[in-house]
Amino acid sequence: MSQLPRGATVRSDAGLYGYERALRRAGLVHIAGTDEAGRGACAGPLVAGAAILPDTKAGIVPGLADSKLLTEKARERCYDQIVRRALSWSVVVIGHDECDRLGMHVVNIEALRRAVALLDVPPDYVLTDGFPVDGLGVPGLAVWKGDRVAACIAAGSVLAKVTRDRIMCELHEEWPAYDFRTHKGYVTDAHNAALTEHGPSPVHRMRFVNVRRAAGLEPPLPETPADPTPDPAPAGLVGATNVGWEAMRGESA
Repeated sequence: MSQLPRGATVRSDAGLYGYERALRRAGLVHIAGTDEAGRGACAGPLVAGAAILPDTKAGIVPGLADSKLLTEKARERCYDQIVRRALSWSVVVIGHDECDRLGMHVVNIEALRRAVALLDVPPDYVLTDGFPVDGLGVPGLAVWKGDRVAACIAAGSVLAKVTRDRIMCELHEEWPAYDFRTHKGYVTDAHNAALTEHGPSPVHRMRFVNVRRAAGLEPPLPETPADPTPDPAPAGLVGATNVGWEAMRGESA
């Protein structure tokens, strides 16, 4: 489904809980949100989280927002609040080898499906971040930048990111040369430099070209000589300046 059900309208100024309120006005009670973390990383697992927040004051999570906009400490605080307040929540972890075997898009969709399926409270409707997920068994809607505009998606995002960050810190202890604790497996200059120096670790994803290049499976990038006399910028532009399943789930007491 790509549209809200009849009777559900969301105002542009409705705030983070506007989608849930609109869907409940249309007679849908349990609204699940789901999101992932780690799709763009070249090392470590992909993690998906899902949550159903209650239609009470307990469902208002202090400080909740898109996990990428929160500090690490704020995410940890939100995680604890979500686990305590949610009617139901779940987390699914997919290992790097399964990501390589199936490909990131297939794994991403399957992780989101499994996270929703693991919820102890069956949802009446599911909100996903950015693109539709079929096979959920209930109606749903893909919401553009959903983790910034829908509370249940933001909750799923926090569950996924906090879980994955903790895993990457554990992997850092095993493979400290790559500094997973800092970049969490995403592609950065420092990460690429470590790959070049040490080659891929056992938890790197071999489908990523930078990892394959570090393993000698892709030709190296050509060196670009520095130009000592670069062309001047056009007028007006001066100064202008990316194998396994594990799961957790829970519900509030």
